[in-house]
Amino acid sequence: MKTRTILLTLATVFAAVVVCFAAEDVNMGTWKLNEAKSKFSPGAAKYTTAVYAAAGDSVKVTVDGVDADGKPTHNEWTGKFDGKDYPLTGDPAADTRAYKRVNDHTLALTNKKGGKVAVTGRLVVSADGKSRTVTSTGTDAKGNKIRSTAVYDKQ
Repeated sequence: MKTRTILLTLATVFAAVVVCFAAEDVNMGTWKLNEAKSKFSPGAAKYTTAVYAAAGDSVKVTVDGVDADGKPTHNEWTGKFDGKDYPLTGDPAADTRAYKRVNDHTLALTNKKGGKVAVTGRLVVSADGKSRTVTSTGTDAKGNKIRSTAVYDKQ
């Protein structure tokens, strides 16, 4: 009886560990821009590093890069992947951002400035989880049309 209880407990713990690892979000972690595989409109900002980290029951996204003039940029967003607008700091072109989960490997992105859509995009993580492609279109802080396809490698 004691052996069966121990084996049942071990099987339950093993199943719980498997479920926890399976539920891990493929978007989480540090992503570094692969410039050789990326394409940007003239004057578009380049976001060189993006970090997605758990923040309680939310996600904190920290993005660093360079703007059209080559000056360093830094923006932060904390929220959920539920399609609702959450405050965005550090981005002159937007004051809110919303992420909506399309499926396990895809997020839709909407940046707004004063309630008006400034940028829309799609983030797709590869099947192996080692890279992701971010396609975006919209308007920068100066009113210029931008379009980019940025490829990131997981660090």
